[in-house]
Amino acid sequence: MKRVSALPSYRIVPLATVVILAILVTVLLPLAFPAGGGPTGFDRVVDDRIHSALDTHHTVLRVLVTPSDAPVVLAVLLIGVLWYAWRRDWWRFGFLLVAPELAVAINTYALKYVWHRHLHHYLAYPSGHTVQFISIATAFVLVVPTTRLRIGATTLALVLLAAIAIGMIGFGYHYPTDVLGGTATAIALVTAMYAILPGALRRNANPVQPGPN
Repeated sequence: MKRVSALPSYRIVPLATVVILAILVTVLLPLAFPAGGGPTGFDRVVDDRIHSALDTHHTVLRVLVTPSDAPVVLAVLLIGVLWYAWRRDWWRFGFLLVAPELAVAINTYALKYVWHRHLHHYLAYPSGHTVQFISIATAFVLVVPTTRLRIGATTLALVLLAAIAIGMIGFGYHYPTDVLGGTATAIALVTAMYAILPGALRRNANPVQPGPN
């Protein structure tokens, strides 16, 4: 039987490092939560600064949080999926289609119940909006074919994440540590999924330009 090769070690090591560090952040942050899951000292400091600056600017907060809205992030994901399908780049198509939403499902139906941090009427840690946004962003960063595109996608994701975090904290949807935990959770899950993909899939993933047969 032909052996399906994995990623070479020079690729696996940095990916594994990212996954391990992200898992550590996800797991260690809750150790700082007070009894009952209320805000940490860090949460209070960040909350106070955002509320003092933007409490009277609800339109600004609405604009900042918009990139995390499900219709927006799913539309961006759909564009990426259709782009790679059009190019017949099937492993990138499949990864974008499956990995981000699988990460969201794992967070929603499993991880939130591990820490049971309540805010208002829902479980807040790790932040579901953040997990969805960062899962999609991480998937794009991992599958883009060039370093320049990867740097550009990472930079854009970080800028948007900062805006989303300010908006969600300003509206009281999440504590800052919920957003940090959501970011780490999404990076860990999606990067781990990418790392375990057989290397043969990537080597055979040269895009085929659509056209007449």
